Amino acid sequence: MTDALSPAERFEQARAMRSLPRLSAFRDQLTFDLDPFQIAACRTLEEGRSVLVAAPTGAGKTIVAEFAVFLAMFDARAKIFYTAPMKALSNQKYTELVAQYGPSEVGLLTGDTNINATARIVVMTTEVLRNMLYADSDLLADLAYVVMDEVHYLADRFRGAVWEEVIIHLSERVRLISLSATVSNAEEFGDWLQAVRGDTDVIVSEVRPVPLEQHVIVRSKMVDLFDSSGRAATHRVNPELVQLAKAGGYAQGQGGRGRKHPGRWQAHRGRDEGRMSRAEIVHLLDGKNLLPAIFFIFSRMGCDQAVRQVLRSGVRLTDAHEREEIRQIVEERCRTLRDDDLAVLGYWEWLDGLQRGVAAHHAGLLPAFKEVVEELFQKKLLKAVFATETLALGINMPARTVVLEKLEKFNGEARVPITPGEYTQLTGRAGRRGIDVEGHSVIQWASGLDPQAVASLASRRTYPLNSSFRPTYNMAVNLIEQFGRPRTREILESSFAQFQADRAVVDLARTVRKHDEALDGYARAMECHLGDFRQYSSLRRELSDLERRRATDAQGRAERDRRQKQIEGVRTRMRKHPCHGCSDREAHARWAERYWRLKRDRDRVSRQIEGRTGAVAQVFDRVTEVLGELGYLVTDEHGRLGLSTHGRALRRIYGERDLLVAEALRRNLWRDLDAPGLAAMACAIVFQARRDDGQAPEYALPRGAFRAVLSRTQELWATLDDLERDHRLPGSDPLATTLALPMQRWAQGATLEAVLRDADLAAGDFVRWCKQTIDLLDQISLVADGPVGRTARTALDSVRRGIVAYSSVA
Repeated sequence: MTDALSPAERFEQARAMRSLPRLSAFRDQLTFDLDPFQIAACRTLEEGRSVLVAAPTGAGKTIVAEFAVFLAMFDARAKIFYTAPMKALSNQKYTELVAQYGPSEVGLLTGDTNINATARIVVMTTEVLRNMLYADSDLLADLAYVVMDEVHYLADRFRGAVWEEVIIHLSERVRLISLSATVSNAEEFGDWLQAVRGDTDVIVSEVRPVPLEQHVIVRSKMVDLFDSSGRAATHRVNPELVQLAKAGGYAQGQGGRGRKHPGRWQAHRGRDEGRMSRAEIVHLLDGKNLLPAIFFIFSRMGCDQAVRQVLRSGVRLTDAHEREEIRQIVEERCRTLRDDDLAVLGYWEWLDGLQRGVAAHHAGLLPAFKEVVEELFQKKLLKAVFATETLALGINMPARTVVLEKLEKFNGEARVPITPGEYTQLTGRAGRRGIDVEGHSVIQWASGLDPQAVASLASRRTYPLNSSFRPTYNMAVNLIEQFGRPRTREILESSFAQFQADRAVVDLARTVRKHDEALDGYARAMECHLGDFRQYSSLRRELSDLERRRATDAQGRAERDRRQKQIEGVRTRMRKHPCHGCSDREAHARWAERYWRLKRDRDRVSRQIEGRTGAVAQVFDRVTEVLGELGYLVTDEHGRLGLSTHGRALRRIYGERDLLVAEALRRNLWRDLDAPGLAAMACAIVFQARRDDGQAPEYALPRGAFRAVLSRTQELWATLDDLERDHRLPGSDPLATTLALPMQRWAQGATLEAVLRDADLAAGDFVRWCKQTIDLLDQISLVADGPVGRTARTALDSVRRGIVAYSSVA
């Protein structure tokens, strides 16, 4: 309809249709019609209200965001910010919007990328918008709409608080478009948005645009998970699958002993003898026309190993024309990488896999390599991608089929089953809208797999959205500077965290009331005409407790004698109590036991209520106590709390260790470091080791001034940690120094090969930590006075080179 027009021409054509309702004009641009939930959400925006859209992955939530952009561009001055949780998503959305509206209308801000920041449409990470709000940036002028894509990230325990900060602090005139995966408490989240943002409609859809067929591969056979006769209504497990599971994966009449398939099965597979190899599954799916497929494997090493295994089997899934197109795209995207770096990155092996239609996708890959994999998959040139679950978090890579080799993953401490929410996110990639009539999920059977448990996992589609909000030092000084302490406490009380806590208090209070009613009944049941039986029963409980302690005492004779005197004293008081002579004493006592057990539960719930009431503001009070003790907050002559010079510096320091960085700069601890040494120190501040031990031995630390400066910085950390714990705050982990020496050598100009060998990191991980190091160095360069600030700028430039510089602009 409009494909032959340029982005500018399409937009001008739409603008010319002002006489039409804007939704009608928007729909006239599309080559497809909108679903009911999309129409409802767009009408909400057209009528001037905010909207929360909760729908399955691939359902088309982003069309609502695109309509918001359309509305903003109809206005002569209105601006719209499109926020995403990851830089990869921001880059992807920026490219899409440029194609639609042209490069002059679209900007990109991701911390390490700044393109056309004054544009009418600006794509950014959520942290960038949070920082702009605290800085009261000029870019906020004329802001009319903010899209918060993947808003369920609010539950992320590391970064989720940023979403709440943005939602709370945006001007009331800004309309908010919140896009979420299907969560079970969307209405609760919508109620909170209504409370803090005003008019907000909640649009929930649980309908997948492409139906999902679910299967299990048992040995060499792919069977349906659900019985087709009752799948939609009852999710009845396929009886054939149940029988296969009972028989260890063999069909009736077949035994495992002596069963051989030369060339197909490996000789000795232990408990799971007969499981198909990855190459065999690829061939199986290819034969059933179920490619392209994403294989989710919950480890990076497992993804890389899977690619090698499949390639070793001789798999080739592409034709000559596709291989040529793949080679051209890869060479174009990677042309600026140095030849010696390409060898270190395993470029030639990676390219061979791509040309054969197979690739891995995980955080350890160089960002440029990941982006190439995403592009090739979207162009239908890749047929099998082995990925970690990070691929399921919003990147536009739908497949025909999703394969899960296991239904458990390592969470950093133990192997745990994946949750229904994770299963929904992963299988949400199956089924390409407009291409597939149905998507497919395939689970590979393993010994001990319970079909009923799998069916239960696959039947539940939603998971709860819970706040991870907590006040930080940077948040505290920013809010106090803008609003003052009393207003800040009110703002924090409006967080989703407190909203959920207060709702929980309502339920807990209801429980307390029920307990109180039952306690009154028990009290009446144990009434005694001779006296106060509750008092008597408390003496019995005290006696039982003393006798139990005596039985476990391992102390000297004097202590045992003292305990025995206590027991005799309580016995005497019991015998003298009027109720002791009651003929119904034991019947009363049974009711008394029920009374005391229930009272213990009631008191526990009451303590929970006390802990939840004002919980967020209580943490804020503790944070301000620490800041006041350190001199970041001061009281003026009118008794108002405000920021000192150091507090204003802290306003511009973001991150997990904001207070440590501010205090180190305040004490000028890093003045003796050169640029590579400061890069190493910044790395130790931001780095989080994947293993338990993030501490490098002294011989593996940078030499020179660094070791003495590190020692002073670690002493400062210990002092702050003690202070936090004294104020009932959780404290923090020690600095992780294992990457300090490789970072120093990189800043000194060492080769990529040498640094990756020393760091024992994948290229993608190293680039990610370099970017976080750069981000902190940038903050230091703006906050620190004199030489340290200049050194930070030099250090930043020395880290941002080679593949790090390339990845910053790719």
